Formats: sequence, structure tokens, C-alpha cells
Amino acid sequence: MTSKWRFAVDQGGTFTDVIGRDPSGKLHVTKLLSSSPDYPSASIEGIRRLLGLPPEVVLPADRIEGIRFGTTVATNALLEHKGGRVALLITAGFADLLEIGNQSRPSIFELCIRKPSVLYDLVLEVRERINAAGEVEEPLRRECLGTILERLEQERIDAVAVVCLHAWKNPVHEEEIGKVRIFEYLSLP
Repeated sequence: MTSKWRFAVDQGGTFTDVIGRDPSGKLHVTKLLSSSPDYPSASIEGIRRLLGLPPEVVLPADRIEGIRFGTTVATNALLEHKGGRVALLITAGFADLLEIGNQSRPSIFELCIRKPSVLYDLVLEVRERINAAGEVEEPLRRECLGTILERLEQERIDAVAVVCLHAWKNPVHEEEIGKVRIFEYLSLP
């Protein structure tokens, strides 16, 4: 058993639930209003209460092993398509990959297939290629990133997801794109 607390937080639009596992393994739960004039952050307030700390005391990092944070607010925003504008940067030639999916159908004879809509607003292709063995077949063309950045700015994109083919085997191109610090919100696996 660890000698520190572990926390899990789920922040919803109305309530925030905080679960803490103390060093002995016992679970403790608290529920707070997500927005309250009594505290600036429901997550921090919940952790503070479970640790028995007054508001003026900073959370003690030496007593906390980790905090897992999930948010129903973000999940609902995704499901309801109420978020910022998102762009998908993907290996050239695979722009429609996520729309095509795996061709599975709930009803094989259904003529009108209804697929869920994608969660991005713009797809841009990146000239690069890594094969299934993880070898670079086509180096990332960094000079093309400037054009991509201009397009993202023109389209008023808020967040970017980067998906390079076979990055699970060799993430070098995704990491290189991630170094372009102009992206405020960047999703890399």
C-alpha cells in the first residue's frame, strides 16, 4: 500500500465528485457544486476537504501520489459538438481515414447507413510517411508546416489533433510536429 493519497475527480456542469483513497486503502467521497462563491475550484476544494485542510493551506504535494481528472462537461461538449474548432493533421493520402472507419455496419442489409459525425472541422494532410516497421519512408517536410499553420489561423482553429500513420511504432514525426509551439492545444497519442 502507498503512503500517499490518490484522487479521482469528475467535474460536471452542476456537481463535482471527488474520490480519495487514503494511505490505508480506504475510499472517501465528497460532492460539491462545480461553481460556488465559496471556493475558486471545486476539484481543489474537494481534495482539500478530504485531506482535512483549511482553505489557506496549499495542497501538500508530498501527501498526494496522483490525481486523475475526468470531466463530464468535456464529454458532453464533444457529444453535443459544442467546443472549439478542431483540426486533424494526418499523413498525406489518409484524410478520409476516420470517416471511412472500418466499414462495419450494425445491419448488413441497411441501405441508408448513418455514421456518427466526425469531431473535427478541418482536415489537413502532412507530407510524411513511416512504414509498418517504423522506418521513415518519407521524411516530414517541415517547410510545409508553415502553410499548415497559416491555414489553421485563417480557419480560426482552436485545437489540433495529430495522427501520423504507424506512429505507434515510431512517433518521430508526431513528436516533431508537437515541437511547433504555435499550437495552443495539441493532441498527440
